[in-house]
Amino acid sequence: MPSEDNVIFNQTCFIIIFFSTAALIAAFAFEYIGGLKPCSLCIYQRMPHGLAIALCMVTLVFKLSPRFAVWIFIILALTSLVGAGIALFHVGVEQQFWSGTQGCGGKIEATSIEAFRLKLLQQPIVRCDEIVWSFFGVSMASFNLVLSTGLSFIPAYAIFKWRNTRVQP
Repeated sequence: MPSEDNVIFNQTCFIIIFFSTAALIAAFAFEYIGGLKPCSLCIYQRMPHGLAIALCMVTLVFKLSPRFAVWIFIILALTSLVGAGIALFHVGVEQQFWSGTQGCGGKIEATSIEAFRLKLLQQPIVRCDEIVWSFFGVSMASFNLVLSTGLSFIPAYAIFKWRNTRVQP
């Protein structure tokens, strides 16, 4: 039977796995069932969720001691913050606060017609600055920003809770 320390980390892993898996299922459902092709920033936003699932699986499968789980959870919190940062950047691109990355499409500069044609053919089909779906005016990137920010607090709370249960007699 796992100690109370491990229970805190195990329960937290299940919560993180649930929300990250739900986010990925929703993203793939919009892509493959709904026919909404993702832009490059949408793809980047999926990566932290996949990493979070993998880190939680490592914690659960290898039954890491709380000492090691704390380090994994610090990485989990940072991973979610990176995901929130990518989502924030994407929201800024959607709202025209700043321009996106090279992979987002945008200005095509060329010195000749042939160079222009080649650059045009290399442009992505989906632009990052266009909101292809929203719910009550909130884009998928905005939803992911809220989710990723929330997911960054969950591992931090688990570490805090673990530290407080350890200190008490």
